[in-house]
Amino acid sequence: MPLPGLRGAEHIGFTVPDLDEADAFLTGVLGCERVYQLGPFVHDDEWMRTQLGVHPRSVMRRLSFYRCGFGPNFEVFEWEPADGRRPQPRNSDIGGHHIALYVDDLDTAVAYLRGQGVRILGEPVESRGASKGQRWVYFLAPWGMQFELVSFPHGKAYEADSPVTLWHPADPAR
Repeated sequence: MPLPGLRGAEHIGFTVPDLDEADAFLTGVLGCERVYQLGPFVHDDEWMRTQLGVHPRSVMRRLSFYRCGFGPNFEVFEWEPADGRRPQPRNSDIGGHHIALYVDDLDTAVAYLRGQGVRILGEPVESRGASKGQRWVYFLAPWGMQFELVSFPHGKAYEADSPVTLWHPADPAR
């Protein structure tokens, strides 16, 4: 039985070392819109550990919510962890992650990011198998977090015979 009332992903939350730097990248380079900001949040009890699983004396300095095209919103945090900073997880680490952004024209988007001085990891890759028809490439935010550009304007191979298709930001109602 599915989760009652599930509609989809509302936001993706991630932590950055400097929210001003992240804001400049998210709004100035990616074109997201900052919607609102909150913080700081400080607690003298066990609230931080109980509710968020962090050291109880950690301080969440600020958070900002962003709308980025069609898809989940971003909730971006700047923390002052009481037990010290942690390294940026790699994709291969437990908790590793990336955020994939769909673009209509991968080559145009890659050229734009390069023009903005963004570090692109490798060259665009053509997917195979069930994902044939898709091209993708990873890039890094200024703080080292991995993002991905992905495009499949004519669909992916699996769609030809699958009764269920993945959600598509270029056609959100399908």
